[in-house]
Amino acid sequence: YVPPQIRKAQETLDDKKREELGRLKKMVNGLINRLSEPNLSSISGQMEELYMANSRKDMNDTLTDILMNACVTAVAMPARLMMEHVLLVSILHHNVGIEVGAHFLEAVVKKFDELCKSDAEGKECENLLALVAHLYNFHVVHCLLVFDILKKLVSVFTEKEIELILFLLKNVGFSLRKDDALALKELITEAQRKANAAEKKFQDQTRVRFMLETMLALRNNDMRKIPGYDPEPVERLRKLQRSLVHSSGSGKDTQLRVSLESLLSADQVGRWWIVGSSWTGAPMISDTKSQAQQKLHVGKVSSKIMELARKLRMNTDIRRSIFCVLMTSEDFMDAFEKLLK
Repeated sequence: YVPPQIRKAQETLDDKKREELGRLKKMVNGLINRLSEPNLSSISGQMEELYMANSRKDMNDTLTDILMNACVTAVAMPARLMMEHVLLVSILHHNVGIEVGAHFLEAVVKKFDELCKSDAEGKECENLLALVAHLYNFHVVHCLLVFDILKKLVSVFTEKEIELILFLLKNVGFSLRKDDALALKELITEAQRKANAAEKKFQDQTRVRFMLETMLALRNNDMRKIPGYDPEPVERLRKLQRSLVHSSGSGKDTQLRVSLESLLSADQVGRWWIVGSSWTGAPMISDTKSQAQQKLHVGKVSSKIMELARKLRMNTDIRRSIFCVLMTSEDFMDAFEKLLK
């Protein structure tokens, strides 16, 4: 039972919170609508001020919602506009804290997974992949995630997936080659194997052939063979990013080295990539396994030692295990080995 006066206070608080969030959304929306390369410096500065004045959670939720609405549309987004939006996230990721980029990345990846399963007709998947590609270009996320997505697309290997593979390789292929040439080589081999196996499945072989040619050009580091490849806009914006990021550690150390599987199962196993991210769900590791191991160690010692442990009030399995190890070890090295086990 909630007394009326407390109920009234809660309702007033909820209304107040809703009003504040509405105001915040309006301010962030206004800044995002004005976003362009020349005024990126002032807009990122104003966004940082908003982060200082409001709670991180509210800001992350608001910013992610607005960016997702702006960038994930049924028609293809202009590449330059997409880059500017992601560059803003990247600057905030480096200047405010890695939870900004992590929150946005998680939303993008979950939406992408959802749309891949639903067979959406529009260009939403391409737009989401472009977001991931530029998050990688601007050092928010490590190449591990991009390779995970590519492996997933290659494993499905339908015409839609081939389009997405081509789109991703055209955007970040040469960066991937620079970061992890071996992983790219393995991916190309797997794609060739899939293409040979699925030869009869596709009536029109031109897309598959074009994809394999693109992969070959990547492996041979031949930029001329990829139509429409232009690294200049990304390089220009990277230069701008370096001038706007305060900390000297704007490179690899703030990259989120997180896999696709970890992002998709974040609600079940927690977000280890965000420092201090609290966990209130089910236990991350099942206790049954560890309990079985503890009992296993304890079962090997004599009943005399167990009786002694009981007298000395070693009342949990782990305490009993440590006590038995210490009492039955031959020397300090033996004790050390057993304790490690």
